[in-house]
Amino acid sequence: MIRKAFKMKLYPYNIEEYTRRHNPIWPELEQLLKEHGVHNYSIFLDSETHFLFGYAEVDSEEKWNAIGDTEICKKWWKHMAGLMETNADDSPVSIDLKPIFYMS
Repeated sequence: MIRKAFKMKLYPYNIEEYTRRHNPIWPELEQLLKEHGVHNYSIFLDSETHFLFGYAEVDSEEKWNAIGDTEICKKWWKHMAGLMETNADDSPVSIDLKPIFYMS
């Protein structure tokens, strides 16, 4: 199991809408994530900076990276694009965080 952490930037004043769109997340997207070996996926918000901190446990980097090639994921990115910093393909600008400490 690989532990991944990353950050993304939410535009100011989009906290409520971002939260609403995740609760509940599209069932087909949740199923896709599970089929691609994603477990214990959480997103946290730093209200002062509007940074989102994501954490997920994944079976493999290959499966994790393949999610972005699916139509469901691309549709989700487009749905979320106006709320956060994105790349040209509407994927969120995401910066991997380096693990420093872990306790099981």
